[in-house]
Amino acid sequence: MSDVVLYDYWRSSASYRLRIALNMAGIDYRAVSVDLLAKDHKSPEHVARNPQGLVPVLDIDGQRFTQSLAILEYLDATRAMGLVSDDPVAAALQRAAAHAIAVDIHPVCNVSVAAFAVSESGKEETRQNWMTRFIAPGLAAFETMIAPYAERRFAMTDQPSLVDICLMPQLYNADRWGVDYSMHPNIVKAAAACAAVPAFENAHPDRVKS
Repeated sequence: MSDVVLYDYWRSSASYRLRIALNMAGIDYRAVSVDLLAKDHKSPEHVARNPQGLVPVLDIDGQRFTQSLAILEYLDATRAMGLVSDDPVAAALQRAAAHAIAVDIHPVCNVSVAAFAVSESGKEETRQNWMTRFIAPGLAAFETMIAPYAERRFAMTDQPSLVDICLMPQLYNADRWGVDYSMHPNIVKAAAACAAVPAFENAHPDRVKS
């Protein structure tokens, strides 16, 4: 049994990012499901792992880590994954594109945020409208950010990077909520390239749903 433990939820975008990265790094891990719909993330047991009551949590190298972007940086630094460029300018541009999704789109479309919007409006259709309202313009901006790298195989590079790791879970959510991104050729190109990589394919929610 692996000493590496990932506490995740199959549909969690942040957990999805880590599954991709762990697969890319060839790290065997044991997945422990924390069911967000059943409120398992608010249990005393899980809050003891992560005071924020969020997923993912990763136990690795004798340490316990939270926050997916911080964990991705740790894996990149300790496993030499090359998730961002060694060039400071290129690295900053790559992080900006990744954060445009992970910091700006994802949090506002979090399950708890959308649920609050529904409860405040008293209308279930608010959830769909909420997701579309934030995902669609966010992806449009992301398309513009990666357009200068159209000749690259993936979003901004010729190998999967931090940008792609953040992009694919967001596209899963876009598909789930019926947000069309077919008019964004560079996103479509990157998605096709990622889908052909086993590390991405094996991390897909449909492959790990418990």
